[in-house]
Amino acid sequence: METTELIDLLSRGEDSCHQFKANFSNADALAAEIVAFSNTAGGKIFIGVQNDGAVLGLSGADIDRLNQLISNSASQHVRPAVNPFTENVLHPNGLVMVVSIPEGVSKPYQDKNGTFWVKSGSDKRRATSREEIQRLFQQAGLVHADETPVAGLGAGDVDMPYFGAFFEQQFNEPLTQHSQPLPQLLTNMNLMRQGQLNVAGSLLFAKAPHYALPAFIVKAVAFVGNQIEDEHYIDSRDIVGKLADIFQQTLGFIVANTRATQGEQGFNSQGQAEIPRVVWEELVANALVHRDYFISAPVRVLVFADRVEIISPGHLPNNLTIENIKAGNSNMRNPILASFAAKLLPYRGLGSGLLRALRAWPKIELIDDRAGNLFKVIVARPNASMVAGGGAQ
Repeated sequence: METTELIDLLSRGEDSCHQFKANFSNADALAAEIVAFSNTAGGKIFIGVQNDGAVLGLSGADIDRLNQLISNSASQHVRPAVNPFTENVLHPNGLVMVVSIPEGVSKPYQDKNGTFWVKSGSDKRRATSREEIQRLFQQAGLVHADETPVAGLGAGDVDMPYFGAFFEQQFNEPLTQHSQPLPQLLTNMNLMRQGQLNVAGSLLFAKAPHYALPAFIVKAVAFVGNQIEDEHYIDSRDIVGKLADIFQQTLGFIVANTRATQGEQGFNSQGQAEIPRVVWEELVANALVHRDYFISAPVRVLVFADRVEIISPGHLPNNLTIENIKAGNSNMRNPILASFAAKLLPYRGLGSGLLRALRAWPKIELIDDRAGNLFKVIVARPNASMVAGGGAQ
């Protein structure tokens, strides 16, 4: 790092990726900072700098001592151990040690006392809630939300006609002729755990999963104008039920609240949708299958006059980026759900769904909001003046 870059970074102040410290003398305090950066998005610690960005500078003795402290802290006080990179940069007011800590590849990290730390703005905090710690393990691929048992739901809550039809279609055998008891069959299919339906089993085959999982629904609103603050709306629904039902009803809501063009068709014909149906199929399926089920919040579908927004709880998992997914890369956050969704929905699970949607309608904006922990898709609607025979159907 050059001096000019250092001065520029210090002038911007602290944030989630840049921390200023006058000095360190305690290995545990340093370990907490390293853990927080490793569990979040990585970052840099500038030692020899006050909170306001003023440089105090470090002596040669300070540099020697800090190198030893960092090595000891990163290897003995952080679990699993990490390897920070240090660089001494000359500033007009003295030496500054820049400690670079990459985002960890073996999350979750903890200090030697077993505390999980994460970044919170420019500071750090303990990860204390069950959901937050679960998400750290989820990022490491050590646990998946869709395999979590759901209290109160067992084999008796399965919609048997629906499950039986699915079973016979997939295995060419009537369920009534299958030799295994239903609980054992559900367990073998990764739909039940410890005598309870898991999240995947509940969402896919329970009679009424929303009673036990009330947050895992779709809230859909169609507004008159272009602002969410608008008190006037055309339609508003809480869409509940099995995953396949939610998919179909959400699709129906969007289609019903967007326009269709008549073109050269007859006056009484249904017309052609303003945006190809495949776009909504792919985007809604992805929102339901890839959302973060460790977050107790619904998927939101907002239809405005100029756009449609589909908002899923949870940002992109692990190191996926917008560029990655546009290139066809994927990461199965909910592998059980994804494997069954490919048989119940128009979902292929190969990272190609978004590509199909973009090919059919390029005016799609993707937003990976890591601060808000959500993923948003914004689909621009055609200008109303360009749509012949416009009007909600």
